[in-house]
Amino acid sequence: MNTNTLKKLVKDIVSQAKALKDRHTLEPNAPVNYACIFAQSDTEYKELIEATQTIGKVVKEMNSGLLYHITDLETVAGVLRILKIRIPDPTKPERGDADFTVADYPSFKKECLSRPGFKLITRTDMEMIELMELNCTARAYFSNPPVDQQLLGS
Repeated sequence: MNTNTLKKLVKDIVSQAKALKDRHTLEPNAPVNYACIFAQSDTEYKELIEATQTIGKVVKEMNSGLLYHITDLETVAGVLRILKIRIPDPTKPERGDADFTVADYPSFKKECLSRPGFKLITRTDMEMIELMELNCTARAYFSNPPVDQQLLGS
């Protein structure tokens, strides 16, 4: 996979996740702060890693894949700086996900969690709201604190 193909894939995932977000929330201007490509095979995972190394450096190794700080990538939802390449996972058949920063997370959480498609996921140092829709090729997330702030302090 070449760099241009990688960038197009990332932009497509962000675009699909933004469309999902826009269908289910009143947050049309929420900017993207993180995206993840779900590798569909071990071979594709290796190709994605090789291509991503040309536009960024690993900032965190996780059990589920590598997290990169990439050169600024303009998307339909703003500039993307954090990209994860996820190892193949049969529970994640979608192409990927994007995480968006909402202005008022507590109000957003209160408003959305009672609606279909939204699910709260808690971690020791953060929480996130997942949005999924049947037959959608991307997932959308809303993290508190946002992933880019957690990793880059920005």
